[in-house]
Amino acid sequence: MKRVALVSLAGVLLLSACGSDTKQAATTTAAAATTAAAASQDPAACAKGATITAGTLTIATGDPAYPPYVIDDKPEAGQGFEAAVGQAVAKQLGFDTATTKWVRTAFDPAIAPGPKDFDFNIQQFTITDDRKKGVDMSEGYYTAPQAVFGLSDSPAASAKTIADLKGLKIGVAGATTSLTFVEDVIKPSAKVQVFDDNAATKLALQSKQIDAMVSDLPTALYITGVEIEGTSVYGQIAGSGTDQFGLVLGKDSKLTDCVNLAIAALKKSGDLDKITTQWMADYTKAPVIAAS
Repeated sequence: MKRVALVSLAGVLLLSACGSDTKQAATTTAAAATTAAAASQDPAACAKGATITAGTLTIATGDPAYPPYVIDDKPEAGQGFEAAVGQAVAKQLGFDTATTKWVRTAFDPAIAPGPKDFDFNIQQFTITDDRKKGVDMSEGYYTAPQAVFGLSDSPAASAKTIADLKGLKIGVAGATTSLTFVEDVIKPSAKVQVFDDNAATKLALQSKQIDAMVSDLPTALYITGVEIEGTSVYGQIAGSGTDQFGLVLGKDSKLTDCVNLAIAALKKSGDLDKITTQWMADYTKAPVIAAS
């Protein structure tokens, strides 16, 4: 009887020990899960160990990079829309100017499949399903509105509302979202002048065949700032944006979710709106034209 009792007691002790180990393992697993969940909501915690170079965030942009996206071709200064966005995302990810490195790439190689020498690239990349096949693209940080622009002495230059645009001769490149916008929203009284591409539309603008041209704001800023002297952006149309810009990362990058957390945090705090207003409205002198 004593022997049976001793065996029974040993079994109870063994089960107790196993139960204790199981409980401890479960507690450890739960703690790890809690830590992972916390990291998933914290961009900086998420980014630890996820960059291509330990302790450094590598951001790429164009070569050269133009205003209003980068001022004086110096993205490291944080001046310009995308320089400021890149710097703000870096801060959310836990990197300061000393631990952030800027490099340069051409546009097409950046979105081509294959290994990348950057953690993310910011260069006015429109988010498309086709591009997502070869690279990761973040959530949108900017939605490009339609803009009206042309010669500085055009009657369109004083437009304040959509109604002010209806009596103008407007030119636009065919098969674009801009054409759809002009026809469906502006609905000018004169027939819309549709051209094969932006090059043909620009020639019509320069020869004064049309009063104004409509395109997305980034295109308008490039044409007026770099290509045609004596032109200006009259305004950007409130609520007219469709195409979104996203950051480009290598396919299946460990940093993609972290970058999305950073962008979400910047939107929630209002900081992204402030950066956008500062550089895409105030700096460009492209006021918002009311939709009605």
